Amino acid sequence: MDKFTTLTGVAAPLPLINIDTDMIIPKDYLKTIKRTGLGKGLFAEMRYKDDGSENPDFVLNKPAYRHASIIVAGDNFGCGSSREHAPWALLDYGIRCVISTSFADIFYNNCFNNGILPIRVDKEDLDKLFDDAERGENSRITIDLAAQEIRGPDGGVVHFDIDAERKEKLLNGLDDIGLTMVKQPEIATFEATVAEERPWA
Repeated sequence: MDKFTTLTGVAAPLPLINIDTDMIIPKDYLKTIKRTGLGKGLFAEMRYKDDGSENPDFVLNKPAYRHASIIVAGDNFGCGSSREHAPWALLDYGIRCVISTSFADIFYNNCFNNGILPIRVDKEDLDKLFDDAERGENSRITIDLAAQEIRGPDGGVVHFDIDAERKEKLLNGLDDIGLTMVKQPEIATFEATVAEERPWA
C-alpha cells in the first residue's frame, strides 16, 4: 500500500448527502475481485449517459476536475452495502482523500485498509472546503497527515482528528496484513522457540 504523507491536489466538490456505495461503484462492476480497472466505473450512473457517453454536467467530467485526487462530499458518504469495491474504485481513479462531515463505518474502515484518507470535519469547515473546491483548477488544497491539517489555496487551515493507530498505518503504508508482516522477525523467533520447546506440537 502506498504511504500517505502529504497530498496536494485538485478537490472536486460533490455536495450530495447519502452518497452510497452503489452510487460510488454500481453493482454491474462487482464481477471482478481485482482492485484495478474499477476507476472507469466510479460514479458511473452519474458520469455517463444511457448511451455510454459522458455527462458533461458531472463534476469529474469537467476539465478542471478530471484529475482530482480529493473529493469534498456531503454528509454520510459511503453508506449502503459494505462493498470494498467502493474504495478500490476511488483509488483506481486517483482519489486518495475524501472529506465529509460523516462516513458509514464499514466504508470508513475500508478506506484506511486501501490507502485512502477519509477526513471528518464539522459543517462550518466543510462549507469552507466546498467554497475552495468550487474554484475549479484553482481548487488545489494540501492534506498534511502528520500535522493533521488541510491547507486551502488562500492559506486557510482546517485541523482534523484521526485515530493515532490508523494515522501511523497510513503514514507507513501498512494495511492490516502489512502491520502483521512488520512483526515477522518476532513471529519467526516465537515459532522457532515453540518448535524447540514442544517438538511434538
